[in-house]
Amino acid sequence: MHKNNSNNNNKRARSSVDKAVVDVWLRELGQLSTRNFAHRRRASEDLILRLDIYKKLDKHRGCVNTVSFNTNGDILVSGSDDRRVILWDWETGHVKLSFHSGHNNNVFQAKLMPYSDDRSVVTCAADGQVRHAQILERGGVETKLLAKHRGRAHKLAIEPGSPHIFYTCGEDGVVQHFDLRTGAATELFTCLPIDDRRSYMPVVNLNAITIDPRNPNLFAVAGADEYTRLYDIRKYKWDGSTEFGQPADYFCPPHLIGDEQVGITGLAFSDHSELLVSYNDEFIYLFTQDMGLGLNPHPSSPLSMGSDASEMGSDNHSAASPSTTNTDGRIAPQVYKGHRNVVTVKGVSFFGPKCEYVVSGSDCGRIFVWKKKGGELIRVMEADKHVVNCIEPHPHSTMLASSGIENDIKIWTPKAVNRATLPTNIEEVLIPDRIHCSHLKARGWMHHVFSPEDLMLQLFSLQRQRTEQERNGEDSAAGRELLELILTFNTNSDRSSDDGDELRS
Repeated sequence: MHKNNSNNNNKRARSSVDKAVVDVWLRELGQLSTRNFAHRRRASEDLILRLDIYKKLDKHRGCVNTVSFNTNGDILVSGSDDRRVILWDWETGHVKLSFHSGHNNNVFQAKLMPYSDDRSVVTCAADGQVRHAQILERGGVETKLLAKHRGRAHKLAIEPGSPHIFYTCGEDGVVQHFDLRTGAATELFTCLPIDDRRSYMPVVNLNAITIDPRNPNLFAVAGADEYTRLYDIRKYKWDGSTEFGQPADYFCPPHLIGDEQVGITGLAFSDHSELLVSYNDEFIYLFTQDMGLGLNPHPSSPLSMGSDASEMGSDNHSAASPSTTNTDGRIAPQVYKGHRNVVTVKGVSFFGPKCEYVVSGSDCGRIFVWKKKGGELIRVMEADKHVVNCIEPHPHSTMLASSGIENDIKIWTPKAVNRATLPTNIEEVLIPDRIHCSHLKARGWMHHVFSPEDLMLQLFSLQRQRTEQERNGEDSAAGRELLELILTFNTNSDRSSDDGDELRS
């Protein structure tokens, strides 16, 4: 077995070197443009296998919940439980600017608006507030409240190329549209369950929102149920004369339709309009445009094969579309496995100049990298002592920024002398860490993000594990963990309040 792995690694290494030599030869002959040569090198698997920690950025005094690059890629923006926003010169590790966000709870997302001379920052946070920070000429910062969600606001999405327009979503199920030119917030709709199966959930608590870079009129949202909903902003009547709650399409793996125990924590669109969806306590799936469920995905109703979004059609297949089909003849989404997504709200991203790879954090403190086409896991990197939540690819280079429960940010560049290899048996390596993570969440380090909603997600996860283990005739520790979580919840909540008071003082 080890011999076969060694042979595979040698073949992969030789293949990577051979391709590089051929590309150089083609470039010298003028048969490969400089631009395409650079793209191919940035997408090289050899570079992915050489990623290593280039620098650690360590100035925050709490978990780092968000990292993002400016358009040029020379500035990294971060936000933290300490409620501060920091602009970094990531290459040198120096802080360009650090300021208090104005939020009174953990900052969940912070982004620089494009074409704003890197002086306009928008944020959302656990206090539900959406804020705008304007960086003044002499380094001062003015922050103002734009709007507020009734619940935590996890994510915002900036309209590609716009210095003014962005969207937010919150655990109140509300999606809001902002125009910084007017400072006005428009509530577009409240996301509602599609049926009465979840009577305890009057709205869908939203965790993620993303905009299709190929068609910025389309955006997707997802949260506490199994569906990703796609909307077309052109259908919204700005005079409020019509209802805008009906999605243009729904996406969900067929086997998860009707599953009340799953939710979605992360979304991302590729440059080819492919949709990446990360499920809580499940896997990551890649949907192409022709995989939508249509306007009525109700399990008891016939699925609509069409899509109401004018840009979507069954003839628009991606090169990454898998060849497998379901029993009903529909193309199955590509799946990515190996990571663990239970205890926090994790993002997911594409990586590479043409989105050739998929990257995600994990509860075991590692970064996972898969080939987009085929779903092969090619890289696992140790990145946090506890949990990796955020992975942000650089807009132009083969590098990543990652953050999680620790207070620092790791910058990853392909500087390693030797290529990394996967553990010989990845499942055996990960299982102890999954057990370790389940103990951690009962021990109390999760108080930074612990809330009733987090508790419910973890209870559902443990109940799923308990059911599966009992079905297999195994003794389960999930019941004991359920009790531990409930007993420790109040203690963890009190500790979170104490920490907040210390930070404010």
